[in-house]
Amino acid sequence: MSGHSKWATTKHKKAVIDAKRGKLFAKLIKNIEVAARTGGGDLAGNPTLFDAVQKAKKSSVPNDNIDRAVKRGSGLEAGGAQYETIMYEGYGPNGVAMLIECLTDNRNRAAMEVRTALTRNNGTLADPGSVAYLFSRKGQVIVPADGTDEDALMEATLEAGAEEIENGGDVFEITSEATDVVAVRTALQDAGIDYDSAEAVWMPSMKVELDVDGARKMLRLIDALEDCDDVQNVYANMDASDEVLEAAAAE
Repeated sequence: MSGHSKWATTKHKKAVIDAKRGKLFAKLIKNIEVAARTGGGDLAGNPTLFDAVQKAKKSSVPNDNIDRAVKRGSGLEAGGAQYETIMYEGYGPNGVAMLIECLTDNRNRAAMEVRTALTRNNGTLADPGSVAYLFSRKGQVIVPADGTDEDALMEATLEAGAEEIENGGDVFEITSEATDVVAVRTALQDAGIDYDSAEAVWMPSMKVELDVDGARKMLRLIDALEDCDDVQNVYANMDASDEVLEAAAAE
């Protein structure tokens, strides 16, 4: 898939920058609470919680915050909110299809925030089902490329269910079925290979190629959506060359 790892790399770099600003902390904590509420507070018996905690640690969320989130979610500490997952569908500039995943305790607020971010940035909200068919649920593990041997990576993960390994320069992106993401992550751990994140994501089946102006508008729209407190993840079927992405991000 052309551009697959380029976009993963861009998102990876962006996440590192956002984490340094503390922008992601609340979203990561929310993920932990929901995972603990759904599957219990035992990391060994709850792989979704394990991965949520690992992702938070990779983003430098303090251990105390993580521990309190686990306790709130599992009912050991008061104060946990009742979050629900809502998926909005939309279109960005140049007809780019988007899935906007929210985790919220206020459905009306989430809808208003998403609609406002879209309309202010050349996007539109779409009817349910009009965009979702362009995406499929997949497992995605991001491994830092620095110090990682690609052959060792393939040997460790292919038997565990890895379907594709792409080198994005700064990171390797391992794609699998969503149900195999824990097995792939476990295989990396067993092989002593470090990873940045392991989770189920929505991947597009077709891409829309963008020029610098289109990519700049899409990145601006994604930034606006991710600034919303209730938005957890934004998935888009945009594609662009390394040069285009660099130029768009620099302006």
